[in-house]
Amino acid sequence: MTLIDTVRFIPRRLIADQRGWFLKVLDGGEEHLPEHVGEVYLTLAVPGQARGNHYHPHCAEWFSVVQGRALLMVADPVTGARAEWWLDAADPQTVYMPAGLAHVFVNPDGAKSDFLLVAYAADRYDPADTIPFAVAS
Repeated sequence: MTLIDTVRFIPRRLIADQRGWFLKVLDGGEEHLPEHVGEVYLTLAVPGQARGNHYHPHCAEWFSVVQGRALLMVADPVTGARAEWWLDAADPQTVYMPAGLAHVFVNPDGAKSDFLLVAYAADRYDPADTIPFAVAS
């Protein structure tokens, strides 16, 4: 099994009514959750921009696109293996990203809208655990 094979996609249920919508991106039952609290954050990318292009040797993360579409590109810095998947808020999923796997979320030129994603990092931010890595240029 390669590091890329350990990425996990967890189907989610979007509950919508006349008021708007509700979506749990983590419910506490996911595999690999740490016993302590890390960070929850949002990131947005306008069309033609990317977010990421790095990896964390020690910190796992979970991501959910909650608005728009994003191309998730991953690379294993050790083996050079690569993979990519489209994530769409219309088909909600939470993606588990293991520590050590470089990743970037791309909103390509010509996209119709921004994308917004919610992220959970297993640990608090540590600049020494964020290694730049060009998954996408």
